Amino acid sequence: MDFDEFTGTVQNRLELPGTGEAVRASRATLLTLGQRLPEGNAADLAASLPMEIKWYMTGAVHDHGQRFDWSEFVDRVTAIEQTDPAEAAYHARVIIDLVHTLVPESDFQQLRDSLPEDDDWGNLFEVVDA
Repeated sequence: MDFDEFTGTVQNRLELPGTGEAVRASRATLLTLGQRLPEGNAADLAASLPMEIKWYMTGAVHDHGQRFDWSEFVDRVTAIEQTDPAEAAYHARVIIDLVHTLVPESDFQQLRDSLPEDDDWGNLFEVVDA
């Protein structure tokens, strides 16, 4: 999958009006996730993604491994995407679901293992009908 296919899939799944909105939602989710994950984990997860998408999790992040909870994750995605928290959380779940289809299961499991189980992070992995 290349960048255009990725953003087109995000746009379609989220029923967004344009590519710009799909790019903004993807960037918001993956940049924030990259900030939360240790650098090596972010690089492993991003390795199978299109180069431009990979950049959001790796090259665009200056401070990996930050400690923040699910609520702060949603707040950060909301601010970057310029949407409301419920929509940002939904967008993040759909984008992570797409990422799950593109990366090796071991890398996705590493993502799950990197996030605390007791801090509502399971919300990120809720099954979505997209």
